[in-house]
Amino acid sequence: MTPADITVTRWGVRFLHRRFACTVGRAGIVAPRAKREGDGATPAGVHRIVGMLYRPDRMARPADWALPIGPADLWSDDPKDEDYNLMVRAPHRFSHERLRRADPMYDLILITDWNWPQSVAGRGSAIFVHAWRRPHARTAGCVALSPAALRWIAPRITHGTRLIIRG
Repeated sequence: MTPADITVTRWGVRFLHRRFACTVGRAGIVAPRAKREGDGATPAGVHRIVGMLYRPDRMARPADWALPIGPADLWSDDPKDEDYNLMVRAPHRFSHERLRRADPMYDLILITDWNWPQSVAGRGSAIFVHAWRRPHARTAGCVALSPAALRWIAPRITHGTRLIIRG
């Protein structure tokens, strides 16, 4: 671990010598081999940050490599879909999650390499780092931070930044 890693522990997130409150999945942190689609668990381990998405109608680009979220952008969460655990576009006939939401939860998303790029059906789709609904509100398996913390972290991420989730 280095200070440039986003480290999640039961006490919160550490990044660049700062601490931030966070929430994880409603089922807690589990061993990666136990993670399943829809289980509400956050997989322990070392995950690379492989992408950053943002809402250009709500904020300035947080980093030069961040990609805008458009109205048709979705994330496939259907193990039967050949594009399982990938960003897809509407219309999409398989189960998916809309990335452009009415609430601010996905205004800024860090994408990890959980079950990517070669996904295993049913092992669980995306583990994102995103804004929380409110403090202490659990997620469906992602790591969530306050919007202010996420906006502070995003422009400071480098190519080598990892998300380390400790159980």
